[in-house]
Formats: sequence, C-alpha cells, structure tokens
Amino acid sequence: MTSDGEERRSKVGKQAESPAARFGFTTGQVVQEFGWGDDVDDALRADIEALVGGELVDEDYDDVTDGVIAWWRDDDGDLTDLLVDVLTVLDDGGLIWLLTPKPGRDGHVAHDEIQEAATTAGLHATSTFAVAPDWSATKLANRGRGR
Repeated sequence: MTSDGEERRSKVGKQAESPAARFGFTTGQVVQEFGWGDDVDDALRADIEALVGGELVDEDYDDVTDGVIAWWRDDDGDLTDLLVDVLTVLDDGGLIWLLTPKPGRDGHVAHDEIQEAATTAGLHATSTFAVAPDWSATKLANRGRGR
C-alpha cells in the first residue's frame, strides 16, 4: 500500500519523464491550442491535458489563457499573424510553444523563419527540442523592453 505522498511523487516523476512536462504547464492552467490538424501528435496532447488537469481549449476560446501550443506547418500561412493573435489571448507571463514538423518532414519550418516571425511579433525563440516522433517544440518569450 502506498501513501498519498508516494502516489503524488510517482505521478510527478512520470510526468517529468514526459516531453510535455518540459513545457512548464501546471495543474489548473488554461492552455489554448492553435493549428490542430489530423497530423498532430495525440499522445503529446493527452500528456499536456494530464498535466493541466483538463482539456486544451480551441482557437475560438474567448478568455485569457495561461499558455498556448501552436501547431504550425510551412504552408499554414503567415506565422507572424498567428503569433500576434496568440499574444492577444495570453495572460502576462504565459507560455508560448510553437510546434513544427521536424527537419525532413513535410511542412518543416526553418528556425530562421521562426525567429524572424517571432521578432516581428515582439518575441524571440529561447529553446527548441524534439517533443514527439514528428514534431519539434520551440519556446517563444517576450523580448522585453530596453531600459
């Protein structure tokens, strides 16, 4: 028999092993999803939902969110426009993760394109890592203001 504390530690340990845990989302946060399609990684989505304790909200959600995941492919349109839209729904300090197909996969987006769109939207790419078999995740953060 295990104690409640042991169960919690076990659950936290399993979540920490998950690529979704690297996103930094926590229980109770509202995470909005942009760019869903048949090609997204459903296991990753399920892991994020388990971390926050609820379903991801879709693009039509009309309240402030704590974080955003945006699936983006090379032929999806104007990335800068998407990032500007994302910023309008995001709470101060909210996390933005851009998910793009890995190099060599259909729809791959080059890092310089991500950085250019992010810069134009007032953001910058801070880290990128493989998050699923076909997807990479890039964290985008506010550029900050000079003093």
